[in-house]
Amino acid sequence: MRLLVFLLFFMAPVIVFGQFQIRGSVVDLEDKKPIPGASVFLSNASVGSATLVDGTFILNNVRGGQYELVVSMLGFETYREQVLVAENMNLPVIAIRSKPHSLKEVVIHPDAEWENNYAMFKEEFLGTSVYAQDCKILNPEILDLTFEKIGRVLTASSTDYLIIENRALGYKIKYQLNAFEKDYKKTTLYFAGTASFENMKGKKALERRWLQNRLAVYKGSSMHFLRAVIAGKTAAEGFKALRLIRKPNPAFNGVNNQYIAELISTPLPVSSYEKPTNKDGLYALLFDDCLYVMFNGGTPVVENDNNPNGIGWSTTTLTLNQSYAVFDNNGILIDPSAITFEGFWGRSRMASLLPVDYEPEK
Repeated sequence: MRLLVFLLFFMAPVIVFGQFQIRGSVVDLEDKKPIPGASVFLSNASVGSATLVDGTFILNNVRGGQYELVVSMLGFETYREQVLVAENMNLPVIAIRSKPHSLKEVVIHPDAEWENNYAMFKEEFLGTSVYAQDCKILNPEILDLTFEKIGRVLTASSTDYLIIENRALGYKIKYQLNAFEKDYKKTTLYFAGTASFENMKGKKALERRWLQNRLAVYKGSSMHFLRAVIAGKTAAEGFKALRLIRKPNPAFNGVNNQYIAELISTPLPVSSYEKPTNKDGLYALLFDDCLYVMFNGGTPVVENDNNPNGIGWSTTTLTLNQSYAVFDNNGILIDPSAITFEGFWGRSRMASLLPVDYEPEK
């Protein structure tokens, strides 16, 4: 059994939200002078800009939803702020603090040990899909990798942004890896970080292929499903959600099935597992036992289809780790650790990662 939780996280749009604008300015915390040239972007999205001479910035074409606003500048501490975008925004002045000047400790790793750890990291982080073959980390030397041999746990972090070229999807990604843990005994993987997406340039034929690949990644993804949930179009988009009842198997010995499972074949109405919240643009997933999500490639599901074993369906089991899981207009979980994916979504990796504000071409 493979489990995956990560920050996540794709046909014509299931629902269209307005495009908004975010304005603000960045100053030095100490002397209050404007800081030009600072990088300002929405984490894990494709929206970004740089501050002008007077320290001001404008982020255009922002899709409604919740984001982490990041301000990054050499010599200053990185600034982060959660913003919920539902209208044009004028942010208060952002003051960033300069970093104290200190020499970084240089850690020397045995070559063979680091190379082996990096090979394991790259397979888990980028994945083994066809897209991973065209995905490359350009500066792996900034990775700090540790493999605990007795517990068989691989951990990783980066001292700066990893630069990743995804030539399958046409993105250049700057990714600050905040956490990474692969437990080979439990077969669990968790990683999270801050990413900035930049569209790559190529010949028209290559750019068309990138659009096709992005669409292929989007179809059936968690982002696609959650946007369909918001729009009330899960069946029209090819999804079916069932209740999966699981109980621990008392005869489990590490080889046979860990659970005794019963799948209820009647599709669940969206209202049984999606609930409104007290904040506009935020929604909650709340369900009994496990949610078993099926995707048939995009063909509308026939009403009252009670056959849970359709050939060619991709399936994902969702298990809540908290009372509920909140997601936004973009179909992105606010706290990825609130839920665990097993199956199709659980096999997704960095090579298949789309920006959270991705919208399929019409």
